[in-house]
Amino acid sequence: MKTKILNWENEKALDSAREVILNGGILVYPTDTIYGLGVNALNLEAINNLNLIKNRQGPISVIIESKEKASNWLRLPDNEIKNALQYLKAQTTIIFPVKKNIVENKILGPNNTLGIRFSKHPFCISLANCCKVPITTTSVNRNGKKPKTNVDEILYSFKNEIDLIIEDGTLMNTASKIYKYEKGNLKNIR
Repeated sequence: MKTKILNWENEKALDSAREVILNGGILVYPTDTIYGLGVNALNLEAINNLNLIKNRQGPISVIIESKEKASNWLRLPDNEIKNALQYLKAQTTIIFPVKKNIVENKILGPNNTLGIRFSKHPFCISLANCCKVPITTTSVNRNGKKPKTNVDEILYSFKNEIDLIIEDGTLMNTASKIYKYEKGNLKNIR
């Protein structure tokens, strides 16, 4: 497979990315921090392929287009959801307890928890909105290596293991901060 590259503002970028996700492929896309690896979070084969190229196992976060969507996923008392969602903001991933069947069990953390990421990058919001399936978001790197910051680094490291790269120049930010929501408070994870 030869990796295709499109700029995020290209008129074909969103449709091409949606097609990759819905067909079980692997996508690289820009976030408001660094590039993310995305697959359909309900597709076990796609998740296994993602884990294979990253050389890792374990929980994987997902992007979300709105707090309203997240409110339907959370396994919290109704009177606690609004307060919990106030923490969901740019450059932050929050690990929440979620309802069953939101994503493939393989990417969940202990006690049916899931990292949820609301990225302010317009492409992330559009992608999550148009796909209608949860999409993973994990750094573009092999386990133990630094995240790749541009298309050349990504192509060099992953050769033809990725179906599509949605390009937005060099992204040199740090990865999102990660917190776990517990009993109304946040616990710093990273």
